[in-house]
Amino acid sequence: MPEQIVILDFGAQYTQVIARRVRECNVYSTILRYDTPAKQIAAMAPKGLILSGGPASVYAPDAPLPDRGIFKLGVPILGICFGVQILGQFLGGKVEKGAKREFGKGTLTVKSRRCPLFRNLPAQLQVWNSHGDKLTRLPRGFVAVATSDNSDYAAIEHPQKKFFGVQFHPEVAHTPRGKEILANFVRGVCGCGREWTMRNYIDQAIEAIRTQVGRERVILGLSGGVDSSVAAALLHKAIGDQLTCIFVNNGLLRAREAEVVREVFGRHFRIKLQYEDARALFLKRLKGVTEPERKRKVIGRTFIEVFDAAMKRVGHAKFLAQGTLYPDVIESVPIAGNPAALIKSHHNVGGLPKRMKFKLVEPLKCLFKDEVRELGLELGLPKEIVYRQPFPGPGLAVRCLGEVTPAKLQVLRRADAIVVEEMKACGLYYKTWQTFAVLLPVRSVGVQGDERTYDWTLAIRAVESQDGMTADWVKLPYDLLEKISLRITNEVRGLNRVVLDLTSKPPGTIEWE
Repeated sequence: MPEQIVILDFGAQYTQVIARRVRECNVYSTILRYDTPAKQIAAMAPKGLILSGGPASVYAPDAPLPDRGIFKLGVPILGICFGVQILGQFLGGKVEKGAKREFGKGTLTVKSRRCPLFRNLPAQLQVWNSHGDKLTRLPRGFVAVATSDNSDYAAIEHPQKKFFGVQFHPEVAHTPRGKEILANFVRGVCGCGREWTMRNYIDQAIEAIRTQVGRERVILGLSGGVDSSVAAALLHKAIGDQLTCIFVNNGLLRAREAEVVREVFGRHFRIKLQYEDARALFLKRLKGVTEPERKRKVIGRTFIEVFDAAMKRVGHAKFLAQGTLYPDVIESVPIAGNPAALIKSHHNVGGLPKRMKFKLVEPLKCLFKDEVRELGLELGLPKEIVYRQPFPGPGLAVRCLGEVTPAKLQVLRRADAIVVEEMKACGLYYKTWQTFAVLLPVRSVGVQGDERTYDWTLAIRAVESQDGMTADWVKLPYDLLEKISLRITNEVRGLNRVVLDLTSKPPGTIEWE
C-alpha cells in the first residue's frame, strides 16, 4: 500500500476536491467518515490527517464530532474550515458565531513566514472563505500564523505536534495558491514522497486483480465509454483470456462507435469481445415511444435482456467487472444542510439486476476520473477513447426528441459527427465538457437549391463543467459556428435550420431529455 493521507469527511461540499488535490501531489488519499474510530485509522498507517469542512457548528448539540483518539495518533493534522474549529473545540480553544460572516474571495496575510504551510509563498494570498463561525481563543500550544479581515486566527499552528488549521478553503480553484499549501502539508510536513502514479498503480492493481480472481472467468459490459474501456484494458493486462467483454450495439450509438470499439479491443488488444447487434430489437421496442422517461425504461429493460442472453452464450463466469469510480463508492455524510448530500449523479441506464449472481471486480474504484484517463493512456488506449466526452446511457435516443426512428437517427448521427469533427479540427473538443447535436421535433420552411424545403431543425449544445452537476454554455467562435452550420445544411439531407442552445445548468439540464 502506498503512503497515504486520510481525510475525515464532516459533510463538506468539497471533500472530494481535497482528495483530488492531494493526489495531484502524487500522494494517495482516502476519504473516511468523520466518526471513524481512531484504531481503524491507525491500522491504515496514514502519514497525516486532514479534517474537512462542513455545514454544522462545532458547538451545536448534534454537531458531527470525531473520535478524540485521532489527536493521539502521532501524525500531523490539517483542519480546513470546520476542521480548524474541531481543533479549537477539542483542544481547549473557543469557537463562536462571528459578528459577520466570510463568504467568497478574501485576503490572507501571513504573519509567520517560518510556518511550513506557507513555505515559498508570498506574505499576502487570495483565498476563498465560506464560514459563519470562527475561532476566538486558541488552544494551548497553538500560535496564529495568518490573519484575514475578519479573523485574527485565519491560520494556526502547533509547532511541536505538527497540527495546523486554516479557516479558508485551500482546495478550491478560487484559492489560486491553495494547491501549494496542501503540497507543503502532505510533502513538507507529513514527509510523503511522490509514490502515487498511474504507472505504479498498474502493478498494484494487477496483483490485486489476480489475487481476487484466481483462475476464474470475468465478464465486463463494454460500452466504449472511458470507464469501461480503461477497466477492460487493465483487466486484460492482468488476466488475459480469462476476460470476456460484451459490447451491445443498441443502434443508438454515435458515428463509428461500434467500429472503433471492435477495432481497438478486438483487433488491437485482442480481447475476447462478444459483439451483440441488437439494433433492430431496440428500435422495434422504441417505436411510437415519445415520453423521455419511458424511453429510458425501454432501453434499460432491453439492455438487460440482451446482456443476459449474451452472458449465457459466453458460458460460466464467476465475476462481473464494472468501471466503478471512487466518487461512486464514497458515501455522502448525512448531515443536515450538507450540500454534498443533495447532489446526485444521473446514472446511465443498463444497471444489471440483483438476480445475476456474480462477485464484483471493480479495478477503478479507488480512482477519480482524471486518474482513470491517465491510467488509460499508460495502458496504451488511444486518446480518442480516453478523452472522449461523456455520452448518456440511452445514447442518441435522448438527443432525438420525440419518437426515435432509423431515418431520424441517421440524420442526427451525421450532424453530430460534423459537430465533433469541427470541434476537433479547431482544437476545442478536448477542452470542452460536452459538445453535441440535438434533433428537434420542429420543421421549418427553408430554401435550398432554389427549392422550398420543409425540414427538421438541429440544435447545437456546448457546455463547460467540472462534474456535470452544474454547467455553463460555451461561447464558441462565430466562424466555427458558421462552418458547422454550413456543413450540416449542405451535407445532411433532412435538415435546413441550425440553432444554438444558450442555456446553463441550472435552469436547464445538459441533455434535453
